[in-house]
Amino acid sequence: MEPKEYRQRVKRLEKPRPIVRNAFWAFVVGGTICLIGQLVQSGLMAIGYNQETVKAPTSIIMVFLGAVGTAFGFYDRIAKLGGMGANLPITGFSNAVVAPAMEFKQEGPIMGTGARIFQVAGPVIAYGLLAAFAVGIVRYAIMGFKP
Repeated sequence: MEPKEYRQRVKRLEKPRPIVRNAFWAFVVGGTICLIGQLVQSGLMAIGYNQETVKAPTSIIMVFLGAVGTAFGFYDRIAKLGGMGANLPITGFSNAVVAPAMEFKQEGPIMGTGARIFQVAGPVIAYGLLAAFAVGIVRYAIMGFKP
């Protein structure tokens, strides 16, 4: 069978994706996560944090909530419904770090959890650091050192 014929056969037999439904649920789930983040930020501001100092605690709390949701097993169900709507916010990154650690905890704290915790998120961290370094070099070359 020729590759072109094979692709046509696969396309004919492939189940169509519900793009509108998937986009709707991604919007709802992602929006709900962002709403929770906004409520956390507003709550912190109500107890005395200002606009500048509220950023880090809000991120930390959202990462914690994503990790707890993963540990109790409901974040994966939310991600299955919301797709990228659940994976894109910072809670999705937390899920990507915690899920492999939970999966391999039976292998022990070093070879299981420790070795697998960055299985998914490790490349993201590595390429993010590399990109930040490259952007820093370009900025330095263009603007010089200005703190």
